[in-house]
Amino acid sequence: MTSTAAPDERHPDRLTWWDTTWRVGAALLLGLTFWFFTIALLYPGDADIPDSWRAAWLVLVDPVIGLVAAALVPWRRRWPVPITLVTTVLSAVSTVAAGAQTVAFVSLATRQRWPEIAPMVLLTTLAGVFSTRVVYPDPEALPLWGELLVNLLVIAVIVAIGYSIGSRRALVRSWVERAQTAEAEQRARVARAQTAERARIAREMHDVLAHRISLVTMHSGVLSYRHDLPEEERRAAIAAIDGNARAALTDLREVLGVLRADEEGTSLRPQSTLVHLPELLDEARAGGTRVIVDADLDVADLPESTSRTAYRVVQEGLTNARKHAPGAGVEVRLTGAPGAGLDISVTNPRSVQTAHAEVPGTGTGLLGLSERVDLAGGRIEHGWTPEGRHRLAVWLPWPT
Repeated sequence: MTSTAAPDERHPDRLTWWDTTWRVGAALLLGLTFWFFTIALLYPGDADIPDSWRAAWLVLVDPVIGLVAAALVPWRRRWPVPITLVTTVLSAVSTVAAGAQTVAFVSLATRQRWPEIAPMVLLTTLAGVFSTRVVYPDPEALPLWGELLVNLLVIAVIVAIGYSIGSRRALVRSWVERAQTAEAEQRARVARAQTAERARIAREMHDVLAHRISLVTMHSGVLSYRHDLPEEERRAAIAAIDGNARAALTDLREVLGVLRADEEGTSLRPQSTLVHLPELLDEARAGGTRVIVDADLDVADLPESTSRTAYRVVQEGLTNARKHAPGAGVEVRLTGAPGAGLDISVTNPRSVQTAHAEVPGTGTGLLGLSERVDLAGGRIEHGWTPEGRHRLAVWLPWPT
């Protein structure tokens, strides 16, 4: 199963062009605010700007340096420390660049790494003092200790904002990762459920159809090899083929019904249990198999799941005997009691026919039966005994 992300799905930390644009605009707006505030502070009222290098720097060079700093803002995520370092140095000689430095510093603080933040705090403090003491000295400046305190308070606010944004991003990132993990686990559970359902349907189809088809194959083989059959036996064989073929189609529709959504909610026929064992034995005997049954138990007392598995064991044993040992007698034995478990054995000798048509098999009957028995908590053994008889033996739990 494959899954594709929605077209608008993106990483929570990834910025769009609009996110980058408004951040650059905020840096310029903040820098221009600092610039106008500096002009108002140095040249209050209607006083003309004097013809000096400081005034020319403020009017002509400062905004250009600020634009350069703002142009560096989009790269602050790729190179957070270098961009913050450069904008901080530029803010020492340009008030407009202070806006870009603030945005870069906030972005750096979102990483929540003090080895990166602490040096920038010191550098920002020095840049602020250099700007207000050397580049744009204030005639009524605060004492140095007061100015340092104000700078540290402003920087503390910037770091706190960055830390808050970083914490929110980490929280959103954890939510996204948790949701992605939950979706991946859900997809894995669905895939496992689908695989298990396919295996279950395959086992059901084999259990249901192998018995019917083996009867059809056996009777058709008799018609192919025995040209001297009396008319009555020939008609009986044809009737058996027709009846089992129709029954196989009916069973196939019922098994495949689990794949369809029934709008009317009609349920499928319950799966066969040992209560239906007489019908199975009658079909086997009608097909020419001699079956001897020794059942020393009351099948009505068995749990339904155990009874259903036991029915499949007997059905598979009869099917294999009919395929590989046609004409041989089959002995079915069922014993057990609550608390002791249920013992099932299906035994048959080698084929008594010297030549017979080979019935094709899928090779998965005993494998599927082993899986079914394992799921039921039982044990299974099969093979040839020293006496030359094939024995399928299964033990199933029978709780008290």
